[in-house]
Amino acid sequence: MPKIASAKKNMRKTLAATVRNRAQRAALRTALKKAMTATATPAEQKSAVQLVDRAARKGLVHKNAAARHKSQIARKKKA
Repeated sequence: MPKIASAKKNMRKTLAATVRNRAQRAALRTALKKAMTATATPAEQKSAVQLVDRAARKGLVHKNAAARHKSQIARKKKA
């Protein structure tokens, strides 16, 4: 455990960010799984693309990973 006040605060901030990131990443994964199913509606696919864009913008996933996911969703739309 840190003894210095700034280190304690940094630990609190890191914990809060970790919890937030974990929840957002879980929501992203769920949306992607729903969008990739054969019975996915266009609304589910659209919301998944929006979540992927937001995750990339916020730095939750790398921009190339986001582009890859969006491409996969687009391929599923065509099929």
